[in-house]
Amino acid sequence: MVQDERGHGQRKVVGAYFVTLDGVAEAADRFITAWDDEVDARGTELIATQDTVILGRRTYDEWVGYWPTSDVEPFASFVNAAPKFVATSTPLAGEWANTSVIDGDLVEFVKALKSKPGGDIGVHGSISITQALLAAGLVDDLQLVIAPTVAPTSGDRRLLDNLPAIQLETVNSSMSPSGYLLVTYRVLH
Repeated sequence: MVQDERGHGQRKVVGAYFVTLDGVAEAADRFITAWDDEVDARGTELIATQDTVILGRRTYDEWVGYWPTSDVEPFASFVNAAPKFVATSTPLAGEWANTSVIDGDLVEFVKALKSKPGGDIGVHGSISITQALLAAGLVDDLQLVIAPTVAPTSGDRRLLDNLPAIQLETVNSSMSPSGYLLVTYRVLH
């Protein structure tokens, strides 16, 4: 929880991504080629503080066909139980428990959500949502698993493209046995 300008507690918005060294955050299955206990532990720590998820439409469409019946734990239990809010202008296809469409402006919705009681708000796999929230100054932390890979320049989406200047502070970092950098950055506002 972070403090607002009046000293009141606010929920944190945490963006969590697998990225290449040069920032590609799309299709992580192409560059996350190994897995280890430290990567698992970092993911478990991340979701332990979250109780709400914000998704973009593309991520929702990809995940609704997989996570509701997945046995990949602990993320399946977490994401299926958590309230999920989807930024979209069209009706959702498929049924997924605890899922709602964001009514109105994304930035205003997240500002209001941050001021309500609860745990951290996770943004997982929704690059455009994270970019919009970073640009609006609403992301508090970025938790990255950085693969020792440079992506080809084939138009893959990079997490930090087209953003204003943003200063980050490294909160913690380590290297997993598989060679991934596990880094948490605090966004300085």
